[in-house]
Parts: sequence; C-alpha cells; structure tokens
Amino acid sequence: MARKKNKVKVGVIYNESAPEMYGSKAQTESGDLKFIPYFEIEHQSPIDEFEEITRFLCRQGYDAYSFNIHDSLDKLLDHLTKEKPDVVFNFVEVFGISSRYEMNIAGIYEMLGVHYTGAPVLTLANCQDKILTKKLLRSSGIQVPDYELVSEQIQHLPKHLKFPVLIKPAYEDASVGIEHDAVVRDEKRMRDRVAYILNHFKQPAIVDQYIDGRELNVSVVGDEELEALPISEIDFSEMPAHLDKIVSYQAKWDPHHEAYHRTIPICPAPLTVNLTKKIQKIAVNAFRTMNCRDYARIDCRMNKNGDVFVLEVNPNPDLTEGAGFMRSAEAAGYKYAKMLARIVDSAVQRKLRSKI
Repeated sequence: MARKKNKVKVGVIYNESAPEMYGSKAQTESGDLKFIPYFEIEHQSPIDEFEEITRFLCRQGYDAYSFNIHDSLDKLLDHLTKEKPDVVFNFVEVFGISSRYEMNIAGIYEMLGVHYTGAPVLTLANCQDKILTKKLLRSSGIQVPDYELVSEQIQHLPKHLKFPVLIKPAYEDASVGIEHDAVVRDEKRMRDRVAYILNHFKQPAIVDQYIDGRELNVSVVGDEELEALPISEIDFSEMPAHLDKIVSYQAKWDPHHEAYHRTIPICPAPLTVNLTKKIQKIAVNAFRTMNCRDYARIDCRMNKNGDVFVLEVNPNPDLTEGAGFMRSAEAAGYKYAKMLARIVDSAVQRKLRSKI
C-alpha cells in the first residue's frame, strides 16, 4: 500500500473475527415485531461502518484505509511493521472473547511508537474497572451513585443502600450485563441477580443505588483543549410498564427489542442554560479525571432535586453516524466527516508535538 505524497496515512484498524457472519445472518423485518418500532431497522454491519469511515476520511484529505486484524496479534504486528501508518484510528474494543484486552491493543501501539486516536492504555483500563472509576470520580468531587462491590453471595441489602438497586458486572462495558432484570426491588430478586452475575460473568457484581431521574449523555471532544457538546437526553416517556427506565444492553444494541425503540434521544436536551453549563462542567471534570483523550461520552442521571450523578465514563464511544456521540456533534454543527477528521487530527498533533 503506497503512501500518497504529502498525505497523512491513517489506518482504520478494527477486529472482527468472523466477518462472514454479517452476510449470512437472517434479517428480521419490522413487520415481524410485536410492537411498533420507532426507529427504522437497518442492517449495516460494523465492517460496512468502518469502510464508510475510511471513505469519509479520504474525502477529508487523508490517505486512509481499513484493516481487520481478525483476532490475530501476528497479523496486527506484521501489518503495523509493513504499512507504518502515521496514525491508527483505533476501533479495536475486543480481542478473543474479552473486552478487557482492549487496553492491551493500545499497549501494543504504545510499545511500537504508533500514534493512535482515543484513550490511552491506563484510561481504558481504569474506565473498565467501575469501582476504581467511582473512587477516582469521587476524589474529584463528582457525585456517583452509592454502591457495594459483591464478590460472593449476600443475603441482605447493605444498609447504606435502599431498593430499587441496579446490579451489574464489575468489569464489562457497552452495557454488557445490564438487562431489565438488573433493576431489583426485593432481596430475593437481589440474591438471584447477584448469583447470575457471579456465575455467568465469573466476576464480582456491583450493587448500584438506582437513581430515579433524567438520563443525560454528555459528549466531550478534544485533547489539550476540551469542548463539551450539546447534551442529549434519553426520553423514557414511551417505555412500557414491564420495562425499567434504563438504557439496557438491548436498548443500545438490539433493534429487534422493544427497549431499543422506547429510549428516544432528544438533543439538545431541554435544560436551562445554567443546568446545561453545570452538567457540561461535571462532564469535562470527569473526562479530565479519567484522563480521557480525543473523544468520550459521560453518562449521567439527574434526580428531581437537580443532583447530578455520573454513571459511566465511556472512552472511545461508538461513532455511528446519527447516534450517541455523533448526534451531539451534529447538534453542535459538526458534519460527520469533519468530526472524524478532528479526532484524527488530534492524534496527528500529538505525534507532531512528540517530535519537538
């Protein structure tokens, strides 16, 4: 792959171990659903998205290409050695069957001296450790829900918590392990849920105080200088009574689940100017506390008293056009391609500063 003259070479690197599955998977039409969908059900594969990102970057003047490492370290190392990209747009979130290896891939870039987009190694590690994240945020004066880390079965709810509580795995991300059964309101359900997390995920469970209130997502972009984008709110007003008002795994990722179509984003969120500034300030503080870089999304809940609790800090969030992070970017006036270019340019500027 020859380098184009005077162009920054950007490797859009991702990991899909079985890309053939996207071509053979049976598709469910919206008419087969037992509810009226709010969103159009699309069937674009992640690989298509990476190819599209590559095309957008090429139009922005980069010498961009995409590369699937196919779950192979040898393939990744050989590729980086031969192709020598100026910058890697890092989309590797899982290696093998574990998301906990995400930080190791970033570590390989570091050891090889390859500059890459998004969060550095320690940030990826720290943000995946939800208890450590809570402690670090609290140390910066940021409110988080009260919690208890549980590594073995408990019989009674800890006294500093009260029902309802949300029970989730301690070391997962992307809402893995957060289904609608995660919110429990009595001790029997609590014991069942804790047992499920311990046995199924083979890791401790977090018993989180459930915050009844508005769900707000704050996207932050930048490296040395940060910009908080317009706040997006999840509207739960259409959520049916049998589903809790949370952004579950199904609500995020399963277009054939009712929760996906009953968590409606509103961006910008209907907030006063003062509240908007307050929440954005908290998000920027969380971004800096966790040492995020280039782009991140901070998920919050605000109760009826106006108290804001940070639920999650998400480095390297999903960049699907029109969703999540990019929804807020578009509300701020950024075209999709321009925001992609801004993220890449942030990594390019780090590379240039490292040579000074």
